[in-house]
Amino acid sequence: MRRPRRGRSPGGSTPARGAPSRTLAALLAVGGPLVWAMPVRADARAVAAGVTRQCTIDDPRIDESSGLAASRRHPGIVYTFNDSGGSPRLFALGADDCRVRAAITLGGARNRDWEAMAVGGDGGLYVGDIGDNLKDQPYSTVYRIPEPRTIRTQTVRATAYRIKFDDGPHNAETLMIDPRTNRLYVASKEFGGSLYEGPKRLSSRGLNIMHQVGDAPLYATDGAFAPDGRTFVIRGYWDAEIYTAPGKELTGVKVPDQKLGEGITYTADGRSLLFSGEGVRQPLWREPVPKEALPSPTAKPKGRATPADGTGGGMKAGRRTLGLVVVGALALTGVVVFARRRAS
Repeated sequence: MRRPRRGRSPGGSTPARGAPSRTLAALLAVGGPLVWAMPVRADARAVAAGVTRQCTIDDPRIDESSGLAASRRHPGIVYTFNDSGGSPRLFALGADDCRVRAAITLGGARNRDWEAMAVGGDGGLYVGDIGDNLKDQPYSTVYRIPEPRTIRTQTVRATAYRIKFDDGPHNAETLMIDPRTNRLYVASKEFGGSLYEGPKRLSSRGLNIMHQVGDAPLYATDGAFAPDGRTFVIRGYWDAEIYTAPGKELTGVKVPDQKLGEGITYTADGRSLLFSGEGVRQPLWREPVPKEALPSPTAKPKGRATPADGTGGGMKAGRRTLGLVVVGALALTGVVVFARRRAS
């Protein structure tokens, strides 16, 4: 990640105009550990009933696993990839043993900051180059390849779709595709994150504008639609929420205690959730979907999954944590100001 350059006055000792914004950015960076130490919902770190450690991703080629998506064409296969700066390729893993079955290169793509992926209702694999830590990118890119008919190492030519948020740049790590409509959704990763909806059809020409349609949980790191499209889940570092298609919270989900929880996806039958983490030798966890969110045996996907205004209860826990984070940041600001006055 590129670091912003520090401005100086001609004298070289006094911060130049614009330093307050840089100071704030520095405070937020320094305050990052505060976020990790913040108290969260009592059940957020608990291990849910029935959660199992499937296996450990120990292939040396996968050292920064980020996105996660379960194949609908090949039972028992999940896809993942390395985060920013890695090769533009996906790894097909066995969900039971985490062994790499194939490495699939996206021809014509680049991995600037890959963060998320999803399986589309059209049989495509979508990968989001949507990370933007400095919020200075004019647009983000979503790549699509048809899911291979056979699981083998190969190169598949990718189609690139440029997306742009209607209210300016955002850092994001959540990309979801509604399997009923093939519509794209992206959630920003911020203190007060938002959920954005793409156009009905993505175009490889020009920009695809993403419109805000609701809120997203605090620091959203991944999400996925259920295979039947009736619900979707968005996770953060501390917990996850399942929403109905209109965007209102249905239930919360306890996430495994992970070093840096990044990935989540439904299994192909929609009855379990898989969790992955970023780093070397990270486990793949499996957790049953809560009873109230299980797919209906007779449900048939129909209609459009358009999240509503985001006023449902799903944001309450995140907002409480947000308040604590803000208080911590303000306290840190006060300490810095006091120290500067004592030094002057």
